[in-house]
Amino acid sequence: MSETLARLYATIQDRQAHPRQGSYTTQLFQAGLEEIAKKVGEEAIEVVLAATRQGAERTVSELADLAYHALVLMAQLGITPEQVAAELERRQR
Repeated sequence: MSETLARLYATIQDRQAHPRQGSYTTQLFQAGLEEIAKKVGEEAIEVVLAATRQGAERTVSELADLAYHALVLMAQLGITPEQVAAELERRQR
């Protein structure tokens, strides 16, 4: 996992353990699993739309949003990036 993603995941976990007033991540955790999962779905749709209609630059932005929300979902479920990386590695064999 890249250092950037590792730092982001650590920040997300910190917001989960130590909620901060006004933090978007804190708001997501307070909204609960269903809302977090819904947000991941919305972001995935935005990636598809950007890729097919808005070009690479917009797609990169939407992919970043999707990655962030996926990390929040992972934290909510107690899934680590290392678990996902291990699954991807297993699939390459």
